[in-house]
Amino acid sequence: RFISRIEEVLNDWKLIGISSGKPLEKGVYTTGAWEEKSDEISFADFRFSITHHYLAQGPNEKDAKEELVEDALPLPMQDLLSMNNDFPPRAHCLVRWYGLREFVVIAPANNEAVLSESKCNLLLSSVSIALGNTGCQVPLFVQIHHKWRRMYVGECQGPGVRTDFEMVHLRKVPNQYTHLSGLLDVFKSKIGCPLTPLPPVSMAIRLTYVLQDWQQYFWPQQPPDIDALVGGEVGGLEFGKLPFGACEDPISELHLATTWPHLTEGIIVDNDVYSDLDPVQAPQWSVRVRKADNPQCLLGDFLTEFFKLCRRKESTEEILGRSAFEEEGKDVADISHALSKLTEPAPVPIHKLSVTNMVHSAKKKIRKHRGVDESPLNNEVLNAILLFLFPDAADKLTDGSESRTSISTGNNPPAENEDYNLFSQFKSAPSDSLTYKLALCLCMINFYHGGLKGVAHLWQEFVLEMRYRWENNYLIPGLASGPPDLRCCLLHQKLQMLNCCIERKKARDEGRRGNTSDRSPGASSGDAGKGADHSKETDKEVGKSWESWSDSEEEFFECLSDTEDLKGNGQENGKKGGAKEANKESVNIKPEGRLHPHGKLTLLHPGEPLYIPITQEPAPMTEDLLEEQSEVLAKLGTSAEGAHLRARMQSACLLSDMESFKAANPGCCLEDFVRWYSPRDYIEEEVVDEKGNVVIKGELSARMKIPSNMWVEAWETAKPVPARRQKRLFDDTREAEKVLHYLVVQKPADLARHLLPCIIHAAVLKVKEEETLDDISSVKKIIKQIISHSSKVLRFPNPEDKKLEEIIAQIMSVEAIIARARSLKAKFGVDKSENEEQREDLQRFVNSLLEQPEVAVVGAGRGPAGSIIHKLFVNAQRASAMTALDEEVRRSGSPEERRLNAAPVPDFPPPTGREVILRTTVPRPAPYSKALPQRMYSVLTKEDFRLAGAFSADTTFF
Repeated sequence: RFISRIEEVLNDWKLIGISSGKPLEKGVYTTGAWEEKSDEISFADFRFSITHHYLAQGPNEKDAKEELVEDALPLPMQDLLSMNNDFPPRAHCLVRWYGLREFVVIAPANNEAVLSESKCNLLLSSVSIALGNTGCQVPLFVQIHHKWRRMYVGECQGPGVRTDFEMVHLRKVPNQYTHLSGLLDVFKSKIGCPLTPLPPVSMAIRLTYVLQDWQQYFWPQQPPDIDALVGGEVGGLEFGKLPFGACEDPISELHLATTWPHLTEGIIVDNDVYSDLDPVQAPQWSVRVRKADNPQCLLGDFLTEFFKLCRRKESTEEILGRSAFEEEGKDVADISHALSKLTEPAPVPIHKLSVTNMVHSAKKKIRKHRGVDESPLNNEVLNAILLFLFPDAADKLTDGSESRTSISTGNNPPAENEDYNLFSQFKSAPSDSLTYKLALCLCMINFYHGGLKGVAHLWQEFVLEMRYRWENNYLIPGLASGPPDLRCCLLHQKLQMLNCCIERKKARDEGRRGNTSDRSPGASSGDAGKGADHSKETDKEVGKSWESWSDSEEEFFECLSDTEDLKGNGQENGKKGGAKEANKESVNIKPEGRLHPHGKLTLLHPGEPLYIPITQEPAPMTEDLLEEQSEVLAKLGTSAEGAHLRARMQSACLLSDMESFKAANPGCCLEDFVRWYSPRDYIEEEVVDEKGNVVIKGELSARMKIPSNMWVEAWETAKPVPARRQKRLFDDTREAEKVLHYLVVQKPADLARHLLPCIIHAAVLKVKEEETLDDISSVKKIIKQIISHSSKVLRFPNPEDKKLEEIIAQIMSVEAIIARARSLKAKFGVDKSENEEQREDLQRFVNSLLEQPEVAVVGAGRGPAGSIIHKLFVNAQRASAMTALDEEVRRSGSPEERRLNAAPVPDFPPPTGREVILRTTVPRPAPYSKALPQRMYSVLTKEDFRLAGAFSADTTFF
């Protein structure tokens, strides 16, 4: 059954019959793609895996049919004799030892092993019968003994010829096998050829030397000085920049392989007394480097440590202590209750119990309770970071206000800058923004200054600074003006929202202060002049924006009571909508809140110019508020009542614009508003009147005429109120408090989650910047992959930890590659080379070492790279010899003269690897080839052929 199963698998894989193919080109084992396919077979209850390894061939090679030559050796035996692909650097061990392009391996499954000789022979006989039954010419190997030994026995059958593959493992190499002459003796005795003289033996020899001592070429990059704090630098690192590079040498060993690819017996001498195998004289040199296992890299460490913050559970309160915000006695400075304190009856004037004063007293108590020594961040570091984050804090004017020269927007690079626009793909923040800088500072604090406690401390100070700026109308620097940018992370949107609130509040306060003194001569007439409060307000100059209009009320502004006077005027007029009533009532209403005329458009009924009103800006929203709003609207359901309520909620901005339009255009009707607000909903067509003249007649669109239309309802309820006296669409006070509360409750882990995209963004920019200095093509490809991968992962609000770890691992791998490139450039003196051509050759050589498993040295030991490698070995040998001699002198107390009489130091250490391939072809004697029929060769055993002197096969011993 076992034999039958083997034959079945060989049939399924189409390995039956004569194997054909062309001789392989040189180096194809290294450059070609190796493939494999596996199956399972069982011998009774013992399970084996059977695997077919083969070099992938193109369609042209597979289809090529060669003419069958009589007595031609099977393809695997031809591969054994081929010298084009000796010593492939990256291939299966059987490929390296025997040079086969295709073979099948039967190995025990589940880490079991075939240890007894009888079992081994049983498997081999089964394999032999299966090969004979199927006519398969592909070599079939059986793995015996423990897997780590990599010991195989196998067989290959062809028409009238068979090759046995045998192996011997020796714990200690006997002296006669340590040189070429001893190996030749063994080889010739195994052949047992009676011919004289013996056929010539061809040889391929490779000796491998390992360089481990890099003493004279120490790794140039030193870890940054943590204690240094000079000129805006912390830990020897500039603020706003991530560190980069390896702290230890990322290259541990250099392996030099010296190869003599084609020698014949008698050309060289290599015995236990003398050897001609001098590595310097070898015609071929090839080099490979061994990378250090997980070298410590600064950027990778920063990313890893920052990512660990995401898994912490502690809140800022728990980290810094609950007493941080508490005071003894009745003066409580709990910021979260500041607003409720303002609404309670107080025996002191209201201005003394402001939010700002409470925050400042809380800040003092924090410093009082937390001693200088207990503070996670010392004042010097903290002040340097805050000055870096808020550079405008140092630019105070004489009157106490702040200089705001282009700080709020930042210096934005051109929009076409690919690196700058990376934030929209990563959903992070622009690289010149406050959020981005904050992320880098927190990353540095986490690594060098206090870890989790330092992060909590800096965040606490940052939140206090935000509240201070809100209370004092100081814009936050490093944020683009305008509504929150939904392409950025949520934290950045929140800071932008706070800035919007500060801008509105600042404009309103400035307008209130300048209300009595900043009257413009071109201003339109004020209000109707009714009421003391109302007389204080003035309309500003035509063309002013909403922010410049002043409110005379406190922060939560409602519609004025004196708008009741307008009942029966604009309101009643709006409800009736008739032309006659409008003309009559509009005489008593004076226009307010005009921006400028709308081209040549006039009102339909009064015929006066149509003015564009000053309107309120729509309320800016962050993505979480938009999501919350959409959820509320969705929960209203699909009922008529729910749909109506949803429409009312969504029409707040429309109602405000209608009221502004009515105030600016007394006597207007809904058609006038639609012509300005939604021109597509006003359909005009040319008609002929009674007198025969062509006139343009307009009417509202079909959707505007639907019964209970929301626009009609809103128009009927809208009062003629200018934007400056309407209830604010955007309540900046409430929104600012919501943002500040959101910031206060953020745990360090939440903060790290928000800012991780910024850190990954910064890391990618850093890697790209460093790569341009070295120009490594493989790194460019990996960076593109990282950007593509990150764009997909970071787009979602809560990416999986595993995917984030993959991104960090990719960035770390790129950093290690660049560090290896710099290490090799330093060792091979690429930048020190004065010859331009030689420098380019060395640069190509270094790049090849990074990308290829083994690199041929042009010119061997006499080329530019070869001479440098030779010098590296010489210096390492001398340093090692001097160290050993110093130790011997120290131990034995020998005189210093021993140094002078010491034996000369060889250029190279003893080779750590010796590989020798011996080949020969023994011709068949003529009588036997004629007398014996071809079909009878399979009957004879190997021993019969040997005794008859007709044994013709290549035999390889390992």
